[in-house]
Amino acid sequence: MTAKPLPDQVLSIEIKAPIQRVWQEITKTGAIQRAVNNTVLESAMTPGAKLRYYSPSRKRVFVVGEIVEVAPPRRFSHTWKFTMSPDGPTLVTWDLAEVPGGCRVTLTHSRWTDAAKMYKRVGTTWREILRLLKLELETGDIDLKAKVMYGMFSAFEFMLPGTTTVEHANKSGW
Repeated sequence: MTAKPLPDQVLSIEIKAPIQRVWQEITKTGAIQRAVNNTVLESAMTPGAKLRYYSPSRKRVFVVGEIVEVAPPRRFSHTWKFTMSPDGPTLVTWDLAEVPGGCRVTLTHSRWTDAAKMYKRVGTTWREILRLLKLELETGDIDLKAKVMYGMFSAFEFMLPGTTTVEHANKSGW
């Protein structure tokens, strides 16, 4: 049976911050991005370069992919494979636009098929990421709920599936 395409997931939020500041946060490498599930992005940030979102300990890899487009400060696009799921790769595109008083962030997650297991849940995750991005950029902090969740996740990191280990990502060519 051939997999059928599903609609793109498109989410948008306005952030009271300059477009350049939003760009810097979503493309920040080598440091924790609290809004993006408290992960560390590693990539050369050039089209064709590999991309990985690591745990803060750098012992686990949660998302792997390849850079598709980097057009500062307007568009960042990359393939996306969640290492705890058989789905993927799909495509994530961040589009930034200046609006009065700040920046509109539109996130499009595309290339889904009806064979995908995570399609229904991923929208909730992206909404939370955008909410935390807005909170962080507008206030300089994230809420206690997210901090507690990140602390618990870190404490139980050792229990995550083997597909999230750096060794597994390396063996898989990610």
